[in-house]
Formats: sequence, C-alpha cells, structure tokens
Amino acid sequence: MILSGKMIREKMGKEIIIEPFDDKAINPNSYNLTLHDELVVYDEEVLDMKKANATKTINIPEEGIVLQPGKLYLGRTREYTATEKYVPMLEGRSSIGRLGLFVHVCAGFGDVGFKGYWTLEIHCVQPIRVYAGVGICQIYYHSIEGEYEPYISGKYQNNKGIQPSLLYRDFER
Repeated sequence: MILSGKMIREKMGKEIIIEPFDDKAINPNSYNLTLHDELVVYDEEVLDMKKANATKTINIPEEGIVLQPGKLYLGRTREYTATEKYVPMLEGRSSIGRLGLFVHVCAGFGDVGFKGYWTLEIHCVQPIRVYAGVGICQIYYHSIEGEYEPYISGKYQNNKGIQPSLLYRDFER
C-alpha cells in the first residue's frame, strides 16, 4: 500500500520526517523534494569499482547551470528524510522527465529505517539548464508487512551530503 498525501501529512513529525517541510509540496500520494545547490562529478574518465574515485564539487549559481549529455552528475535533495515504519521510494517528477532529465539511474529504492539526504544520479539526453531549489523528484512511502530489520547502519545511512559510490567497501570484506 502507498500512503496518500493526506496520510503523509498526518504522519509528518511522527513516523515520517521531512526537513524542511513545505505543505505546498504534498501531492495526492507523494511529496516533492528539491535540488540542493551543489553537484558532484567524477574527476576521472575511467571509474574503478574497487576504489574511491576522485570527485569535484560544482556549485549551482542563481542563474542555473547547464548539464551536458554523457556526463553523470550527483546531486542531493535539500530535504533530510527519515522513517522508521515505511519503505521510502524516490521517482523523478514527470515534468522533469519530459525535459529529458533523469534524476536516478537505479537508486530510487530506500530501506525501511533510512535517514539522510537522497543522492540523485542525474543525467540528461540534451543540454539542460537546472536550478537549485527546483522540485526535482518525489518521495512516496510503502507500508511494510511482516517482521523486518530496520536499516540502522550502512554505507549511506545518516549521510550529510552528496555520496559518491562507496561500492569499493564491498570488496574490503
């Protein structure tokens, strides 16, 4: 079951945390999250799964920044989210997708218990100017049935900013 917008509002501050919260961002069954003012790009042409790849940070100026096709940009939501009881899911907004901008390559699925900012894997099909603060994606919540172990620790739990891939840690086991 997916929570309605009214139910998201009702659970706000209790079983669901979205900070900052804007009541105007509630949809019939989701909540719009906005783009932070920083992007991260990999600084290497060939990425290696077994190591921490070098990155650099780009600030999005007030006049926006033009993203280029064939480049992966990592962004993050301005909003911090947390939930102990629901499975959070992230999707790009249809208005964003209709401009050929994709906000997650494959990481739209959150774990029950996730707390932090959402890192966005952003790419585009043609050059596009983007702006900080734009409603770029939407979060929605599934109920979970049965016993579960909440996500309490992990590579991306309680993050403070944009998280490049930490896959290399899987090779250290």
